[in-house]
Amino acid sequence: MEIKVNLATQLKEKPTDESKLGFGKIFTDHMLLIDYDTNRGWYNARIEPYGPLKLDPAAACFHYGQEIFEGLKAYYGKDGGIYLFRAVDNFKRFNYSAKRVCMPTLDVDLAMEALKKLILLDREWIPETRGTSLYIRPTMIATQPFLGVEAADNYLFYTILDPVGSYYPEGLNPIKIYVEDRYVRAVAGGTGEAKTAGNYAASLLPATEAKKKGFTQVLWLDGCEKRWVEEVGTMNMFFVIDDEVITAPLTGSILGGITRDSVIQIVKNWGLKMKEESVSIDEVIADATSGQLKEAFGTGTAAVISPVGQITYKDKDYVIAGGKMGELSQRLYDEIIAIQYAEKPDPYGWVEKIG
Repeated sequence: MEIKVNLATQLKEKPTDESKLGFGKIFTDHMLLIDYDTNRGWYNARIEPYGPLKLDPAAACFHYGQEIFEGLKAYYGKDGGIYLFRAVDNFKRFNYSAKRVCMPTLDVDLAMEALKKLILLDREWIPETRGTSLYIRPTMIATQPFLGVEAADNYLFYTILDPVGSYYPEGLNPIKIYVEDRYVRAVAGGTGEAKTAGNYAASLLPATEAKKKGFTQVLWLDGCEKRWVEEVGTMNMFFVIDDEVITAPLTGSILGGITRDSVIQIVKNWGLKMKEESVSIDEVIADATSGQLKEAFGTGTAAVISPVGQITYKDKDYVIAGGKMGELSQRLYDEIIAIQYAEKPDPYGWVEKIG
């Protein structure tokens, strides 16, 4: 499919201080769009100046939640090249989410070709400081105007780009998380394993309440027993208990994180004990109290590795790793960042140089 390009005639002012980029606030000059119709399939691939979308008030995405998205990054490597990290895996997960909410799957080769074209067009927006990157947000929405609970016939896939720094204001400093035992995010059999907007809408109220209390994120428990640790609002969760690294299994209510999978592969490759098994919040608290819980950290595209220095459960605080970043957390962060920025060989085939 031909990807048409309509260049912006008026370019935006680019940020000059990369230390103040933050996350999700600045967007580049162009965006990618592709239309879908049940009878035609995907068509009209184009890159246009970044700007508002024109949608009918009855568009199905507004009324029935047919929306999915992804998050990945592009980096300036040590050699001056531009690199993508596990982009194909992100688009595979995108298609998994699409199937779950009855949306059309995207041709991964087309998506990759179009994404590379967009990134190279806006390459001057990619920040160069280590720890910064160009965040990529592929999105699909149902655009057919109708009222009725059924899958739409028309969709729009689009991608926008955002130069970013640290996701959390704390940077790599350990965060404080609040264990939520009142609200639930998802249950097995629901949409928790898909990257769809409704999952995040469900988390907003508890996250807002937690932030008012001084916490960075919410740690979710399972939706049935409110006993088993699942994930943090924007990250998968890992614990280092004695000499074992443990994360919750993908049982249908947890997003299969790309960074989660990367960490699992690296930990196994290093010869450390890695388990994907359910762990109860009572076990976590008991191990934190006894000192067997050596570290806790979250993983995600935005933050990569985010150390947890304190868990609060039922209004009681439990400090982890002395409130500092643990040894394994630091080692994993350094390893993944070094691979992403092409500072060391990639033994996993995760990075692709595109320019």
